[in-house]
Amino acid sequence: MMQQLRKSTKWIMILVAIAFGGLMFFEWGMDITGQSTGSYGEIGRVNGTPVQYEDYFNAYQNLYNQAAASQEEPVTGAQNSELEDLAWNEMVDNILIQQELDRRGIVVTDEELLSAARFSPPPELMSDPELQTDGQFDLTKYQQLLSSFSSEQLRGLEDYYRRLIPRAKLLRQVGSGLYISENDLWNTYRIQNESASVRFVAFEPLVRVSDDQFEVTEDEVRDYYDENREDYFVPATARVIAVAITKTPTAADTASVLARAEELRQDILDGADFAELARAESSDETTAGEGGDLGVFAKDRMVAAFDSVVFAARLNRVAEPVRTSYGVHLVEVMQRWGRDSAQARHILLPFERSEDSEIELYTAADSLEELGESMALTEAAIQLGLEPDTVEFLENFTLVPRAGDVADGGEWAFDPETLLGEVSPVFENQVAFYALELVSVDESHYLTAEEAEIAIRAEIGTLKKVELAMDEARDLAGQVHGGRPFAAVARELGLEVRDAGPFTRTEFVSGLGQYNAAVGTAFGLQIGEVSDAVQANQNVFVIERTGSEAADSLDWVSQIDIQRVQLLSAIRQQRLVEWIDALRADAEIVDRRDEVLNPPDDANQIQLPGIF
Repeated sequence: MMQQLRKSTKWIMILVAIAFGGLMFFEWGMDITGQSTGSYGEIGRVNGTPVQYEDYFNAYQNLYNQAAASQEEPVTGAQNSELEDLAWNEMVDNILIQQELDRRGIVVTDEELLSAARFSPPPELMSDPELQTDGQFDLTKYQQLLSSFSSEQLRGLEDYYRRLIPRAKLLRQVGSGLYISENDLWNTYRIQNESASVRFVAFEPLVRVSDDQFEVTEDEVRDYYDENREDYFVPATARVIAVAITKTPTAADTASVLARAEELRQDILDGADFAELARAESSDETTAGEGGDLGVFAKDRMVAAFDSVVFAARLNRVAEPVRTSYGVHLVEVMQRWGRDSAQARHILLPFERSEDSEIELYTAADSLEELGESMALTEAAIQLGLEPDTVEFLENFTLVPRAGDVADGGEWAFDPETLLGEVSPVFENQVAFYALELVSVDESHYLTAEEAEIAIRAEIGTLKKVELAMDEARDLAGQVHGGRPFAAVARELGLEVRDAGPFTRTEFVSGLGQYNAAVGTAFGLQIGEVSDAVQANQNVFVIERTGSEAADSLDWVSQIDIQRVQLLSAIRQQRLVEWIDALRADAEIVDRRDEVLNPPDDANQIQLPGIF
């Protein structure tokens, strides 16, 4: 009985993970810690519905966790700004969808819940080996599993379907009226699966045609400039000296955290209670109160390093400390079901500056600001043992080494009231403290025809080379169409005849390219037919089709139902995106994030909490 209950717990935890990580509208991912924050109230409205800070931050945190887990380097300031906007957009879309569900009166009945739970398990469960017989999903095994669920577990399953079913109904309504004929299905399949073989010559005009074969006149340069002036727009730039003081924990801070983790591990091995230490020491606020218990989770739902330890460690013994982007974890695995899922608990010690290190950081920032008021920034940096960098900003692209995106500094640099040689106050972002000294500013402008002349002559030269190659290709094609052998004419012109194929329309073809006029021409020819001159990718071709393999109609018939479902799904998703865009366009959306989270009064400033 206990074994069955543990297996039931495993399944319901997987279902809950699916419910919050795989719904059709949002993919917020799994959060290894689930850290929560304080309440800052309302940060915006969507058609009068408040957007609460806690909901927004949870969305942001999950996106941040996904980004941090997918890369070795820390999340940059520029990435973080993008994540904040993505989280906001998800919140807006979620509210708009719920408003639309309410407006349309879309609900889920008890009968629908019961039917879905009995007969429509999530795809992740249908593909699990433990619920299969002879490689096929076994509904009986699934229903036997349901019969073992406790009332609490069934409520979790009910919540999953209460979230899923109304949205599925909405998707069907939004995508209603769609129909794909068998003729359309066949044409789609045929285009994707029929193949061609060709032989061809490539003229490679940029190599074959020399510069002395044509002339670029002054009139041509002037006309080209007039017709393409927008191509020569130069955005405003600013040249600055930048000094950054990173907030990244020092090597000593990291060593201290690792040493503390080792101390705690030894305490546990010596008999200390894991749960009590988790409550006292773990920075994972969600699990700390539960003694560090992460519950049951499926393989690959945690970050890779954590996951590897969980599915390799001895049961009921704290493992060696493991480092992730969140910090250092002490992990104890209580139960494990093969390579499928596990139950574990952890103590999280984040990499952060010690109190003394934090004081040193703020002292250095204060010193930088004080020195910057009386001397050049480079001199101030030398006195503080910091490294200055000379950086060029574009108006909408402001990056500084060791500080990432410095939007506030960029606004200062491009402010008309900022004087050359002026040193900025010390700014702060999530990555660093930094200061700038303005060296020069160039306003946005258009290059003159004289300034752009070299580039223009190169562009015109390329066009002329391609056109000369086109003339030569037309001559070759004309001779072949007149009856001369393709290979013989090519040889006289010093060109190599190359073979390619078989290939489909979607493949990259060596020598021809992908998704271009050359590949399209190949499929428009009959076997033995030679094309006219074809231009693609600054190259010129003459192509002869040598082979053809039709799409297999029997294979098409065998998969037509799957194809129809896939195409309808893709079209529905596209229609859904367009529908949500239309909702957003008509909605009254008030974004108060800057006002609430970053008010002008520094004394009352609230900033997004850092993610470990």
